[in-house]
Amino acid sequence: MKRQVLATLSTAALLATAAGCSSGSPSPSPTNVDTKNMTGTVTVWLMDDAQKGWPELVQQVNDEFAEKYPKVQIKLSYHDWGKKTAELDAAIADGRAPDVVELGNTETLKYIVKGDLLKQEANTFDNSDNWIKGLVDTCTYESTLYCVPYYAGARVGIYNSKMFQEATGSADFPQTEEALTGALDKMASKYGRNSAGYSSLYLPGPYWYAAMSYVTAYGGSIARYDSGGVWHGSLHDAKSQQGLQHFVELVRTYNKSGDLKVNEQDQAKVLGHEKAGLIYANGWEQNVATAPITGTPALKDVLKLAAMPGPNGKPLPSFIGGSDLAVTAKSQNAQAATDWVRMFTSTKSEQLLADKDTLPNNLVQLAPLKSKPNTAAAANAVENAWFTPLAPGWGAIEKQGILPNMLNAIFSGKSVEEATKEADAEMDQLINNQG
Repeated sequence: MKRQVLATLSTAALLATAAGCSSGSPSPSPTNVDTKNMTGTVTVWLMDDAQKGWPELVQQVNDEFAEKYPKVQIKLSYHDWGKKTAELDAAIADGRAPDVVELGNTETLKYIVKGDLLKQEANTFDNSDNWIKGLVDTCTYESTLYCVPYYAGARVGIYNSKMFQEATGSADFPQTEEALTGALDKMASKYGRNSAGYSSLYLPGPYWYAAMSYVTAYGGSIARYDSGGVWHGSLHDAKSQQGLQHFVELVRTYNKSGDLKVNEQDQAKVLGHEKAGLIYANGWEQNVATAPITGTPALKDVLKLAAMPGPNGKPLPSFIGGSDLAVTAKSQNAQAATDWVRMFTSTKSEQLLADKDTLPNNLVQLAPLKSKPNTAAAANAVENAWFTPLAPGWGAIEKQGILPNMLNAIFSGKSVEEATKEADAEMDQLINNQG
């Protein structure tokens, strides 16, 4: 799944994080080691986001590393999100794994469970006491840290301010869900009459990231970890059902596309072609909606980002997006590789990301972005974001599409109660299984 820059269910909270006691000062590293005469190679795989977005950070860190390890060669390569997993799996199988690899945060669990990542000590990294909890959760399994938060992302509302202005008299985005649904009703009335298939809120039925945000908002969860160390699906729980029912009602009320079982893949195009007033999406999807062919360039100054209000007067919890950095378990130069990660995630490095409107890995450097127009929506959403269960069988659950299949069953006529009960039964068969 592609991760772009500009994001924990209660289940993940049951696994203690390994955040340490760093004060934000430079991270300690092993002493009594002659780094000046250390030799070898550190192979680093980064995603092409770094090459396109912050090449000066990469150069800065490589220069810093070269000063400390003058005889260790850095072998750096950039990778595409669509191909990286297959390339990494092949490299690990062939004994050619990189020393350092960037992982999208939904990718980490697979490699942790397989034993492919080296354990880390959080308090040897800058700002570990202030790391964004959702990112820490993506790196933590059974109370042990296996990777280091790199940057964060969150889903937000992307809306057509002109449509809001014309329908409601204000281009400002509503701050509560009650005010939002009132505005959506007005837009549906104004634009729906003359535009077939116009959705004031385009919310696809199988969009499980959005559905689970409403589950989280009501205090529900996808799955829970019991005192005996066993995971169980918990979508059938009352609070989870309540959140799902709320999501279903929003979809049925506002999605007028004609097919509620179409996923969210093209939602930015729907917004960009002015067939919707609002979508719940990754911030980067704004660029898709304003690009030629996929959208309308003239909407560049019309489409705005805003924090999505949720039920009960609170912001809608977002899925935590972003990336982590890991040292592979069979690295032949693990100390130097870990030092490279320390440098790349240092306070100095994270500030460079923040200056580029990329959400840093910690709350201290995130704080100024909460009031900056380009980043406020995502920065305010990321602190209380949720993540998928850190269970060994979660990859199989995603692969089999249990959550979108459940949602499609609901929009085909099955009750929320029946569909969630069946989904929990399917999850229980997979969620505790490794591999």
